[in-house]
Amino acid sequence: MNMKAIHTCIRVYDLEKSIEFYEKALGLKVTKKKDYPEDKFTLVYLGDGESEHEIELTYNYGHEPYDLGNGYSHIAYSVEDLEDAHAEHVRLGYKVTELSGLSDSNRPKFYFITDPDGYDIEIVRKRS
Repeated sequence: MNMKAIHTCIRVYDLEKSIEFYEKALGLKVTKKKDYPEDKFTLVYLGDGESEHEIELTYNYGHEPYDLGNGYSHIAYSVEDLEDAHAEHVRLGYKVTELSGLSDSNRPKFYFITDPDGYDIEIVRKRS
């Protein structure tokens, strides 16, 4: 059986704010937007233009902010220049952790940024 990841779905409270975040913070672009007024929801897909994997934002009309619970951890994106990306996310005013690494590294390998709904995204230094 040959499977590949196609999208990750997250539910969002403010669709336009979320689209703006994913475009500015991660450089993603809207690839598809479909409104389902009879079913009271809208789907927006964003991609990086390189991989086939997309983020699917699901906006349910009139829903209160979501309780994320403690089961969700994060999604991850890689970047060539970790320090530059971190500085840009800080400059844009996003909630960002400090640069960090694991015990087997003498240089930072990642940090986390939080989207408008509280979802964590790990930004990882691209392996050379």
